[in-house]
Amino acid sequence: MTHDKESLIPLGARFMLLSALGFALMSSTVKYVSQLGIPVFEIVAARAFVSLIISYLDIKRKGISVWGNNKPLLVVRGLVGTIGLSCVYYAVTTLPLAEATILQYINPVFTAILAVIFLKERVQFSTLICIVLSILGLFFIVNPTTINSGGSHLPMFSVMIAVIGAFVSAISYIIVKKLSNTEDSSVIIFYFPLITLPLSILVVSQDFVMPDLTTTFLLILVGIFTQVGQLGLTKAMQTQSAGKATAYSYVQIVLSVIFGFIVFNEVPSIWTYIGGGLIIAGALVNLFGHNIMQSIKRKTSLS
Repeated sequence: MTHDKESLIPLGARFMLLSALGFALMSSTVKYVSQLGIPVFEIVAARAFVSLIISYLDIKRKGISVWGNNKPLLVVRGLVGTIGLSCVYYAVTTLPLAEATILQYINPVFTAILAVIFLKERVQFSTLICIVLSILGLFFIVNPTTINSGGSHLPMFSVMIAVIGAFVSAISYIIVKKLSNTEDSSVIIFYFPLITLPLSILVVSQDFVMPDLTTTFLLILVGIFTQVGQLGLTKAMQTQSAGKATAYSYVQIVLSVIFGFIVFNEVPSIWTYIGGGLIIAGALVNLFGHNIMQSIKRKTSLS
């Protein structure tokens, strides 16, 4: 009986659910710490410091080399991760939590485009639907004033940073997927803070704010929650069911809406729900559409 229940949620999906919870808690904590006056890059540096220690100890526990096999690509992963993390943290601190999270999930559009350019993949009809729905969803979220003059308007610079973060996440997704063939998940995660920490220290050195004991604890939690999210994501990528498990990552949006309401008293507008629904629908069509169409064709041919 236990086995049947566990099989309802594949291993990759369970890792992705863990990742969604970790990243949702991370985003909420980042936003809360920023409201205490801590600069974004100081939060990035604190996150990297905690993650570096945890990753290093995990690698030593496994008894493997910290440097990995494909060092150039691991370094690129670290650089891309630094840019993406900075964009995500900035968006989280300057936008409502739900909107900032939803905007991260337009990355399947960029992933599809990058796959065409670099992997020479053919654009499928389901991918075109995903692109259209995602762009339409983005319009509903960021510019409701064109539909309803009484709607609120999000700061466009923050929106653009969030979109750039989604683009960089797509690049990171492809790199992690490539590295998963040759590298241990802990090594992939280790290179992220290894590159991020010195870069963020350089940026924040002029604006450093000494945190008190409570804020320091919260900064440590940012690192721990991010580590949980990264570990779940990387493990999901390394399982056979990781592709289908991606659908479960959208639980993060639901969690962000809940945390945004409880912690920050944020209530998303109807346009956010509509836009978010379109973006999620587009991503799910892109994820499952091809298999559904193939199944329909097989049934049609048999009949």
